[in-house]
Amino acid sequence: MERLTSPPRLMIVSDLDETMVDHHNDPENLSLLRFNSLWEDAYRHDSLLVFSTGRAPTMYKKLRKQRPLLTPDVIITSVGTEIAYGNSMVRDDEWIEILNKKWDRGIVQEETSKFPELTLQSETEQRPHKLSFHIDKSKVQAVTKELSQRLEKRGLDIKIIFSGGNAFDVLPQGGGKGQALAYLLKKLKAEGKLPINTLACGDSGNDTELFTIPNVYGVMVSNAQEELLEWYAENAKDNTNIIHASERCAGGIIEAIGHFKVGPNLSPRDVSDFLECKMDNVNPGHEVVKFFLFYERWRRGEVENCETYTASLKASCHPAGVFVHPSGAERSLRDTIDELGKYYGDKKGKKFRVWTDQVLATDTMPGTWIVKLDKWEQTGDERKCCTTTVKFTSKDGEGFVWEHVQQIWSEETEIKDDSNWII
Repeated sequence: MERLTSPPRLMIVSDLDETMVDHHNDPENLSLLRFNSLWEDAYRHDSLLVFSTGRAPTMYKKLRKQRPLLTPDVIITSVGTEIAYGNSMVRDDEWIEILNKKWDRGIVQEETSKFPELTLQSETEQRPHKLSFHIDKSKVQAVTKELSQRLEKRGLDIKIIFSGGNAFDVLPQGGGKGQALAYLLKKLKAEGKLPINTLACGDSGNDTELFTIPNVYGVMVSNAQEELLEWYAENAKDNTNIIHASERCAGGIIEAIGHFKVGPNLSPRDVSDFLECKMDNVNPGHEVVKFFLFYERWRRGEVENCETYTASLKASCHPAGVFVHPSGAERSLRDTIDELGKYYGDKKGKKFRVWTDQVLATDTMPGTWIVKLDKWEQTGDERKCCTTTVKFTSKDGEGFVWEHVQQIWSEETEIKDDSNWII
């Protein structure tokens, strides 16, 4: 969050499973990729992305290897009981101190073991401030009442959250996704960075609290589960700041951005003609996002006006511009564009996708920009990532000139053969 010097234009706080990620209806992750390109194109430079998930950190990292998730600025895991920041997931120790009040994990473990209705979830889901169980929905009310009374008598102040039709989580009273969001907003306000708009996104019971935080917009994706819809009908049906989207998962998040008019909601992936893909505010990061979408469609054989766009792209490269391949080999930028010609459609009909992450542009001096990003490429189940740096110079009123592109393999990628890596 340190990269922002003023209040973020938008902060999106989103659940992952069946909200940001569609596990059942989108095997190629198209709705997620639509959101990704919109975020990197229009929001990354001045907004905050927060993931708030029931998953423990280990399972969150596993999901990142399975799906094309962007890198969030903040990650809230374990149903709002753990908060971390940035790529390195630096833990918020102040939040831990808050959760320690009137909490004793050993006592909770002892008391919950007395309920045969509760079946422990996997060890990965058991956390310092969260015990997670499976339970039959018909038993929830009775077990919640009796367990709460027992723990209160033993001096604890706890919260029980039921979600997903069978998940039963026991947390400190101060925990939960809503409390974590309230804490984060308070922290940002103290730093003079309270978001201009905040949008909470969810699909299940453990997301309910997100929609109770004052001055926060909310979207329940179209595939929201019964327990969340029941809560909405009983508690928030007249709240115009909360909507039930008509689109699933990440598509519903994009829909909500447009509904609440909190910023642009046209994803570059929804633009068929790249020559028409313009931005109101000139941003060299936009050029990078647009190019790598072109690169994906080129290799999938899906580009419209391909010769016109290629000519335009080549013309925007400096005659002496250089591309440095991850292997260290160098060639001119214009030759690199020409080289693309022989790869047109070579991935047609295959599971081939390209996406960008952490696209950030810095104006190093008047008329000169450096854009840094992670560029991901997936073919089938194989994923590769390279850190990319692009130098642009700006032409008065005529966009940007590509001066230099350098790529190096990311630490997240194990490369055995980079001969088929084009750009």
